[in-house]
Amino acid sequence: MKRNLLILSVALLALFGLSAFTTDDDPFAALLKKLEEYTKKYPQEKIYLHLDKPYYAIGDNIWFKAYVVDTKTSEPSTISNILYVELINERDSIKKQIKLPMQSGITWGDFKLTDSLGEGNYRIRAYTQWMRNAGPDFFFDKTIKIGNSWANKVFTKTKDVLSTENNAEKVSSTIQFTDKDNKPYAACEVAYEVQLSARSIAKGKATTNSNGEIVIGYTNAQPGLYKSGKITATITLPNKQKIVKNIPIKTTAKGTDVQFFPEGGGLVEGLPSKVAIKAVNANGLGENVQGAVVDNDGTELLKFETTYLGMGSFILSPIAGKTYTAKIKLADGTEKSTVLPKAASSGYVMAVNNVDTGKMAIKVMMTEDLVNKGELRLVAQHNGNVYFTTKLPTARQLVSVSAPKAEFPSGIVQLTLFTPDNQPVCERLAFVNNPSDKIEVNALNLKPSYDKRGNVDFNFSVSHEAKPVQGSFSVSVTNASTVTPDLDNESNILTRLLLTADLTGYVEKPNHYFLNNDTKTRTELDNLLLTQGWRKISWKSLMNNQEPAMTYQPEKTMKISGIITKGGKPVPNGKVSLFSSSGGLFAVDTLSDANGRFNFDKISFGDSTKFVVQARTDKNNKNVQIDLDIVPGQIVTPNKNTGDIEVNVNESLMPYLTESGRYFDEQSKRGLLDRTIMLDEVKIVEKKNPAPNSSNLNGAGHADQVFTEKDLETAFSLSQFLSGRIAGVTVSNGKAYMMRSGGLNGRTPMAIVLDGMNMGDDFDLDNIVVQDVESVEVLKSIANTAIYGMNGGSGVLVITSKRGGANTSYNRYAPGIVTYAPKGFYAVREFYSPKYNTNQDSKPDLRTTVYWNPQVVSDPSGKANINYFNTDQSGTFRIVIEGIDNLGNLARKVYTYTVN
Repeated sequence: MKRNLLILSVALLALFGLSAFTTDDDPFAALLKKLEEYTKKYPQEKIYLHLDKPYYAIGDNIWFKAYVVDTKTSEPSTISNILYVELINERDSIKKQIKLPMQSGITWGDFKLTDSLGEGNYRIRAYTQWMRNAGPDFFFDKTIKIGNSWANKVFTKTKDVLSTENNAEKVSSTIQFTDKDNKPYAACEVAYEVQLSARSIAKGKATTNSNGEIVIGYTNAQPGLYKSGKITATITLPNKQKIVKNIPIKTTAKGTDVQFFPEGGGLVEGLPSKVAIKAVNANGLGENVQGAVVDNDGTELLKFETTYLGMGSFILSPIAGKTYTAKIKLADGTEKSTVLPKAASSGYVMAVNNVDTGKMAIKVMMTEDLVNKGELRLVAQHNGNVYFTTKLPTARQLVSVSAPKAEFPSGIVQLTLFTPDNQPVCERLAFVNNPSDKIEVNALNLKPSYDKRGNVDFNFSVSHEAKPVQGSFSVSVTNASTVTPDLDNESNILTRLLLTADLTGYVEKPNHYFLNNDTKTRTELDNLLLTQGWRKISWKSLMNNQEPAMTYQPEKTMKISGIITKGGKPVPNGKVSLFSSSGGLFAVDTLSDANGRFNFDKISFGDSTKFVVQARTDKNNKNVQIDLDIVPGQIVTPNKNTGDIEVNVNESLMPYLTESGRYFDEQSKRGLLDRTIMLDEVKIVEKKNPAPNSSNLNGAGHADQVFTEKDLETAFSLSQFLSGRIAGVTVSNGKAYMMRSGGLNGRTPMAIVLDGMNMGDDFDLDNIVVQDVESVEVLKSIANTAIYGMNGGSGVLVITSKRGGANTSYNRYAPGIVTYAPKGFYAVREFYSPKYNTNQDSKPDLRTTVYWNPQVVSDPSGKANINYFNTDQSGTFRIVIEGIDNLGNLARKVYTYTVN
């Protein structure tokens, strides 16, 4: 990518270059230097996830590849080496979280959508720990629809009717309940609860009519406070089975919010300004409006209308002493008035014409009192990199600047105008789409058509500025006849990394701005940037040397660290041991430093790995306290993509659900897909498991004797409690011994397994605080101890700690020991692609994702190969290739072919 400073042509003025203010005593040059140092010290990251499909069904797998880039360089990030990806349901609850290692900003993973999940509007959220400092506004956070037909007995269809009465919003929701064949569930009892913003506002019961419908009426008396929520409906089927359905309420309001945004920040008397409009309805979607601007005398000055997704603009020249009001006519015919921002009597206006493909035309206007008051500065920067800056004399009220776009990288450019005393007064965004920093992708031998189960074997070449490049690419192939592409809103590497990753708030149909490069689309994109919040660098904070609070450090490696204290004071030179028996024996030692701190770094482990940390003083005193460094989890903020929420998910995805259901049924017949939900209720009288959370290798509760939390309520210590309570076992000095051979001398104590960890011979029962114990399982018989091998030869005590509290992975035992089950790396699965040249399987192939490869690497000549087999279905097959090279140049290419 090019990093050269622009050569600016200044209309009506002599040229003033950067060299005009690079002297050491120039405070503005010092400010730009601070910007450079700040962005170097506090780099940012942004993430894109390439998904194999735009939507899914229960039973599917979500396959994804993550691209993480450094915003300053646009290159694959080396800031962080660990990525978190989460699947979040409509109730803002994390249903799945995986932790992935990254190398040069690249990683990939998957989510299996088991039938323990229901249909709904889910979110895929991805971030690094370092990104948490900037806040969740800049996480990858995409709403995806997940339908459920294969493991679903009840389908709902909801229609809301809104009305207003005495300033309260009234809603009438008609919910229809049907089976998979669209037959209504008639005469069934339904219990329901309506919640708005997590507050219950209505409860009741109803019986479905002959069409399987109930009608729920409720009132939102505080529409400004409570705007969205859900209906939880529990229907009792004819076989007495109860099915719970969660139905989103997008909004209870009918209003449309209309806002006006003067270009550059404010209106100024006597200076013409562009004013952008954004109208958003209660569902979060743009809604076109029209209207007129009138002054305080009632004189109509101009008419306006929005042209795309509720956005548009008009030009207004405020007059001194006048105020202005917008009279707005909404889509439903109602009218409202909004007072426009008050114009300042003195100031500057910056106007940018960004519609031209070749250049940005920038005009700076000022009121007469600011003429000849010193030189202005104009700066354009992209993610902290300054691409041009110039002095603008104030001899006249108008200054024009022309900046060629070819010298800018693709993405958002932030333009800032500074006063002679270096105060920022005008600021706005502009977008540059530069073809020179895109990777060109060419399919070399892709045929226009193939047969069913035909072998698709083709090469593609990648180049940048006519030179081959090596890069990392991901490839997804779907049958567009089954998986209809969502062109305006599907996952897109260009849209994400060049546009939405730097914007705050919801962006409706973001891909629209990249589908065409005509004047109309560029104007629509410019209106978006005039009305959207963005990732800002605070110039005033730079001037005042205010540095941000960085709570989270970049994760380079996994580590387990903490501090040892005794009597509240740090323990220097203490011996700290870390060991695990998960997946094989692991043990390592270290010493605490002068401040009592210890660190086991550069370790790597999979998910569900359990560790024990033991500590002693340098004199082997174990009466110390260990406090591990625990990074709190990221909270789940409400879904910002409200416009993408679909009330009737299953109905909107029904064609796909029908096709995917056939595939899942076939997979189930072949034993490749299991149902985990009993679709018909079976009443089973089962004894409650006394140790439900146990890690007993025989299975939780399978023991010769079990003591529960209730049994231990009055116990002083474990050794005191167990003494005399286990036949054939004696307890001495904190250890339990089986008496099969008589006597204790030379005997091996019973093994203690705490939360799945074998604690070793040095561990005493009384090292455990009895109030922290949920269950103790005694394994004495060979049938129960054999699975533990040599460790079970003298019997086993399986002890399970309580699982209370938010952080269940960290349990402290006094003295000098803690068990810890941190989040480990996810074991990534491989996409299955059949090879019909070697395996002539006669069973139908109904895959909805035909091919997925997250890591296709081009060779030094810029070539890569793709090889897979089609399914048994005909249609138009769609290949999406996306990727990045080591300089941060991006690639996206879509190809199609037919299968007959």
